[in-house]
Amino acid sequence: MRLFSMYGWVRTRHMMGIRSRGILEAPWAGGVVLLICVVIAMLLANIPATKDYYHNLLCTDLSLLVHSPGGFINWAFPREMTIEKFINDGVMVIFFFTVGLEIKREIVCGQLSSVRKAILPVMAAAGGMIAPALIFTLFNHGTLAANGWGIPTATDIAFAVGILSMLGDRVPVSLKIFLTALAIADDLGAILVIALFYGGDMELMCLLLAAILMFGVYFINRMGEKRMAFYLVPAIAVWALFYYSGVHSTLSGVAMAMLIPMQPRYSKEYFFHKMRWLKERLIDAGPDTTDPDSMEEFPNSEYRFYLREMRRLASGSVGMSYRLEHALTPYVTFVVMPIFALANAGVGIESMEYFNIFTYSPEIGTVGMGVFFGLLVGKPLGIFLASWIAVKLGVAVMPEKASWKMLFAVACLGGIGFTMSLFVDALAYGTNVDMIDRGKIAILMGSTAAAVAGSLLIILLSKKDPKTEKK
Repeated sequence: MRLFSMYGWVRTRHMMGIRSRGILEAPWAGGVVLLICVVIAMLLANIPATKDYYHNLLCTDLSLLVHSPGGFINWAFPREMTIEKFINDGVMVIFFFTVGLEIKREIVCGQLSSVRKAILPVMAAAGGMIAPALIFTLFNHGTLAANGWGIPTATDIAFAVGILSMLGDRVPVSLKIFLTALAIADDLGAILVIALFYGGDMELMCLLLAAILMFGVYFINRMGEKRMAFYLVPAIAVWALFYYSGVHSTLSGVAMAMLIPMQPRYSKEYFFHKMRWLKERLIDAGPDTTDPDSMEEFPNSEYRFYLREMRRLASGSVGMSYRLEHALTPYVTFVVMPIFALANAGVGIESMEYFNIFTYSPEIGTVGMGVFFGLLVGKPLGIFLASWIAVKLGVAVMPEKASWKMLFAVACLGGIGFTMSLFVDALAYGTNVDMIDRGKIAILMGSTAAAVAGSLLIILLSKKDPKTEKK
């Protein structure tokens, strides 16, 4: 999955030669933080002094309860909300909202904005979802584990980007862009899978009210409204309606992201005209430099007024969708996803049989083998074969200066499934903690194996191929 635009990062670094200004701005930082949180979660879930507190904390009720002594009023909101559910159904909506903003941007003006640009990553993403789902089904058809076929279909771009950035110039820029566009298309596919196959019993009235509210937001968008409150306040109501509708509430974030306007409040002409006028006023507001007694510390009150106006003008000249994506990305990367990892990656190691991915039962199936081989084998094979077919049929073009061997190596990194895989794992098995934990272990093992395999292949192939493109 993508937490910020890898394409934008690659393009900026490649064309302008700008280096990240700090660790938090490095493209690998998000993956490192996630990895640290996974380790912390595993420790908290297994250290005798903390494991009970860890699990009890996640099960703590967060619902607002209104109850009268006679029982006349007995109301709770949100219904059956625990800390773990609040993280997965509430906090993660910010992640899905940001993903929705990025998907919309790429569709409107990015790597998915035309058929020629989109066909290769879209077909590769489709292959990378179908193949692991088939492998999982081969292992688990007709068993209790069969519903988890969607677990190994996702790609976690935070880890993939981190590995690509640490591998430096061994990978052609075109393949980095390809993997990012693929992951964005993969996210869209994962969202559709969750919406269509992992929802609960639907409350049509709630869905109808949510649809009416979203239509109202769409209408004010078409009317040219650019103030943020008119979009974010209804988003909270839509989330609540999704929560009670049976459709997973986080999908409300994607739906509302598609309604956020991309057009700026001020036109290019108005921006330059107004900025020129403010600049002149700012210069005129300066003190009399010939009189030392009139010198004031910069910025004085008059300066501050014009500087605030410039900031407001600059902000309004960037579309709301871009501003929200830029503002939310660091919080998603370093707050939302780490919290999700802390709440979902903790598995008790006392159940050592979970680590034996070859355990199979005709009744239960084998979540471990399905997820592990789905990620390690299914993802790269699906991505590679779909790409090969698209290029050979002439409907897509091979990424510039890329070889088939290097494309396969990069496709192996597509097998790193973490955030979305853990998310689907919890949805697929509901209250079956045993199956969920088996899925978590398999996700961690399969993602690690895919990361190691992809990294080693890239290193080996880059040594043999001196023509690999430099960034």
